Amino acid sequence: MSAIIIVGAQWGDEGKGKIVDYLAKKAEVVVRYQGGGNAGHTVVVNGKKTVFHLIPSGILNQKICVLGNGMVINPQALIKEIKALEEAGTRVRKYLFISDRAHLILPHHIVEDSSGLGKKLGTTGQGIGPCYRQKIAREGIRVADLVFEWPKIKSYLKSKYSPREYRQITADLKKFLKILKKNIIDVSLKLANFDQKRRKIIFEGAQGTLLDIDHGTYPFVTSSSATAGGALTGSGFGPTQIKEVIGVAKAYTTRVGEGPFPTELKNSLGLKLREKGGEYGATTGRPRRCGWLDMVILRYACRVNGLTSLAITKLDILDDFPQIKVCDAYAYQGKILTDFPASSQVLERCRPLYKKFTGWKKDISQIRKERLLPGPTKSYLNFIEKSLKIPIKIISVGQDRKQTILV
Repeated sequence: MSAIIIVGAQWGDEGKGKIVDYLAKKAEVVVRYQGGGNAGHTVVVNGKKTVFHLIPSGILNQKICVLGNGMVINPQALIKEIKALEEAGTRVRKYLFISDRAHLILPHHIVEDSSGLGKKLGTTGQGIGPCYRQKIAREGIRVADLVFEWPKIKSYLKSKYSPREYRQITADLKKFLKILKKNIIDVSLKLANFDQKRRKIIFEGAQGTLLDIDHGTYPFVTSSSATAGGALTGSGFGPTQIKEVIGVAKAYTTRVGEGPFPTELKNSLGLKLREKGGEYGATTGRPRRCGWLDMVILRYACRVNGLTSLAITKLDILDDFPQIKVCDAYAYQGKILTDFPASSQVLERCRPLYKKFTGWKKDISQIRKERLLPGPTKSYLNFIEKSLKIPIKIISVGQDRKQTILV
């Protein structure tokens, strides 16, 4: 392993945090390359649950953790997360680095996101979209501005806030800088140095392929590049150094917020998946919509990310289902679609065409070797591998780090 990208192959919430935590044991650097506090990662180690919002989950392994230039960072939220982790016994500031090119989320971004378009699309209201919008309009405030451009920041804040708000926000930003100034670096340069020293680097994606601003179910998407390409633009790391791209997918499908979802189960089976899988957002607590596995989505994710292997998570959640379905194609206006459509309106009208599998009706959460999995479980996984033409290398059969099968 030299440099590996770990990316969500569905609508996010696939369990990337656990996979990063598991693989970080053999890595030395973990890089978060896009998104902001709208993306929660949950990791369970020896029964202890930790929820991350901005900081890579590799920090639990005391690895060097990097927040890349493709991220948007709420200064107060980051300080709060660092404090919570350190109070729980995890050393953070010694290992954390922040890109001087990352953009800052300020209070007016959050206000804007909590109304209008953000509310309509079902965003988390964290200010992510408005901050990215301002970035693209070349009006944003970057971390580097805190270090070198205080006159610019003061002028900007005075144009946006009342005198009282201005004083408070200025104080908060100065506090952020005082605490983390030594952690602010040129991330691209740092990663180049790590690569020259043959350090093992993991790039940790947030959200998932179908929430990517270009390749997702537009307009029901996030505001950043959540696919593998975002790892490069969001960190300043060169593509020729990437060795592997691992896609993470649940053994079924979920999505949160608005937008089309062909395999969604709006019945007792969907509720069973939600409750058994604990399908509630790590950041907002919002209930996730649940449905069967969708191979049209996964084939699309393989293509746009260049996936070399797959990690299947939450396989144990299907233990109690006597029959399991997998969508292998869509029916749309009398045609069979095997490729993912660009139009969300088309996707909304697609009807899933299912293949049926016999459930294994057995607790697999204590199994640690692939050969010990029940026959029906192996058949289910073999179908996924053959359909995607890439190997499944990691299987998660529970929340805890140790509930992982390395194939």
